[in-house]
Amino acid sequence: MSTKKSWNWSLWIGFLFVLAGFLSYTFFAQFPATRDFPWVNFLLFGLSGILLLAGLVRAFGKPQLYHGKIFGPILAVLSVLVFSSFSYLIFYELRQVPASTGAPRVGQKAPEFTLPDQNDKQASLADLLASPASSASAATANGVLLIFYRGFW
Repeated sequence: MSTKKSWNWSLWIGFLFVLAGFLSYTFFAQFPATRDFPWVNFLLFGLSGILLLAGLVRAFGKPQLYHGKIFGPILAVLSVLVFSSFSYLIFYELRQVPASTGAPRVGQKAPEFTLPDQNDKQASLADLLASPASSASAATANGVLLIFYRGFW
């Protein structure tokens, strides 16, 4: 008498978590808590590893009850490749950004520039320094705060 084999869902869900961990980096890089170190992505990778391991144990430990002896190792190898690629990008490639030796230092006078603002209007450093500090005041601004964002997000 043969029993019907059950689908080994932990293999497939584990692989989906690997894909989610890889593809969600650009989303989580928007937030300061996850920008410097992608702990949420590694949490997803860890959860996927647990699910994949459980699925492989089911597939090879109880092959008469569960599917997955063929797809299990394939999904596990693909998952390891995705995780390795992610780790390589995070810990090696993104750390290869060149030093900002030409950027002005704190307190140093910035060179004259003209750039588009958030409304695509041209804004120059001279215009910002000559404009009133606020709408209620006639005094001009004493300084301008420049923030430089370096990165790949």
